[in-house]
Amino acid sequence: MIKPIELVIFDCDGVLVDSERIAARVQVALGAELGWPLTESEVVERFIGRSTASIAEQVATRLGAETAALWGKRFEQLHREAVDVGLRPVEGLPEALAGIALPTCVASSGSHEKMRHTLGRTGLYGHFEGRIFSATEVDRGKPAPDLFLYAAERMGVDPAACAVVEDSRPGVQAARAAGMRAFGYAGGLTPAERLEGPATVVFHDMRELPALIGGSGR
Repeated sequence: MIKPIELVIFDCDGVLVDSERIAARVQVALGAELGWPLTESEVVERFIGRSTASIAEQVATRLGAETAALWGKRFEQLHREAVDVGLRPVEGLPEALAGIALPTCVASSGSHEKMRHTLGRTGLYGHFEGRIFSATEVDRGKPAPDLFLYAAERMGVDPAACAVVEDSRPGVQAARAAGMRAFGYAGGLTPAERLEGPATVVFHDMRELPALIGGSGR
């Protein structure tokens, strides 16, 4: 028997805040600047949904540790500047949050500092304060299940009673590996077919989420 959903776990970038487009644009620019030409689709494939450590490891393998350190520092600076200028909540996200009565939390590959900045800029930090978890707190980032299992443990909820809202392939893979139901938001950069899989509902409009969660085992 499928357990009723008791907790909704949100990814941050691309699910709560429309930051993945900013991140992809910055990564493409850095690649051109530092010697690793990348298209937006390649950035989505390699970096979106991954932890900072995972991205740094990829850059170091390609360009060396010194360049990887510079890349990370430049990304943080350029991303922060772009966020300050134009970051918005994901379209339909305020309506979705208003329609979800279940407990919620955030579990992101980003650092706490990054989330304080992005969620703060969009007025969402207060909605989740005290229930925000980062891949920096676990051994392995997505697609490993560690972060989602950690969030469920901290929130006191059985993983089988959790729903995860993600917009990246590593994210939905991590949710499935944790034994949770995955809701793949395909309104961002990742194509819908890359989010599809077992125990996963793919959707395109964030306003659909409350009804989808309500019809998924509650």
